[in-house]
Amino acid sequence: MHLIITDAWMAKSRALHISGIRLIGACLVLSFLLVLMSAGIYHWVFLKGAREGWPIVGSLVRLVVKDEFEQRDRFMRENLDAMARKLGEMQAKLIQLEALGERVSGLAGVSPSELKLAPGRGGALVSGRPLTMQELQATLDELNQLTEQRTDLMTVVESQLFDQKIRKMMVPTQQPVLDGNVGSSFGWRIDPINGRSALHTGLDFQADPGTPILAAAGGVVVTQEYHAAYGNMVEVDHGNDLITRYAHASKVWVKKGDLVKRGQKLAEVGTTGRSTGPHLHFEVLVQGIPQDPQKFLQAGQNLPRAAAAMATATRR
Repeated sequence: MHLIITDAWMAKSRALHISGIRLIGACLVLSFLLVLMSAGIYHWVFLKGAREGWPIVGSLVRLVVKDEFEQRDRFMRENLDAMARKLGEMQAKLIQLEALGERVSGLAGVSPSELKLAPGRGGALVSGRPLTMQELQATLDELNQLTEQRTDLMTVVESQLFDQKIRKMMVPTQQPVLDGNVGSSFGWRIDPINGRSALHTGLDFQADPGTPILAAAGGVVVTQEYHAAYGNMVEVDHGNDLITRYAHASKVWVKKGDLVKRGQKLAEVGTTGRSTGPHLHFEVLVQGIPQDPQKFLQAGQNLPRAAAAMATATRR
């Protein structure tokens, strides 16, 4: 492109040569400058009009701000409604948890008066309105406090149930010989060797030689020796001055000081010591005084029945 520039009297002239690339670059620069200038003017007019309250500009500003606030409020309302629904679900689950805690605490021996349950709520819905942020926060704080109380309660209940479980596992309620028939019971009888009346201080379980002898409860082996009357004998201390004795064994699998679990194999049925045939002589001693082992074994048989009956009542 050629441009010729002259003065008013055409006395002087000057020729300019502009290539296509320069012309395009000049147009782009000019367009960019026009855009910047327009944006600056629009921004200045818009701000000045908003500050000074120009009618048209002020109306536009109010419309923009109003639309922005409406969108923000609608977004917050939708989120608040969703949070309120979740909160209602959490409260319903907490009520179920409280009911469960009340039943379980009864099993643990915790008094219902110690539960401090939340007061009951309900009634017909007359009119409803959306929750505010303050009300939602207050409800969340209350729910958090109740949850902490339930956690403390469940910790106490867990401790009580664990203690009960340990106590039950330390009580000799496990049958020491599976499928063993009881021969002589606890009490006075005619001694099978000398024919005189004598106190039989335990239970005799008839079984084949080599039949496993199981620990009636968990404890510590305090005696493992050969006794003239009891033959190969094992005694297990279960704490609280409670000891079980297993006599006439053919072979012993534990030694003094061993920690044994309920149902663990201690020995094998035999006929050692003062015995007329293979059997297990089983004794329960409390503070060194022989007790009727049948009372403990029957209590162990009744535990599953009581648990099943309690589970049925709970489901109802």
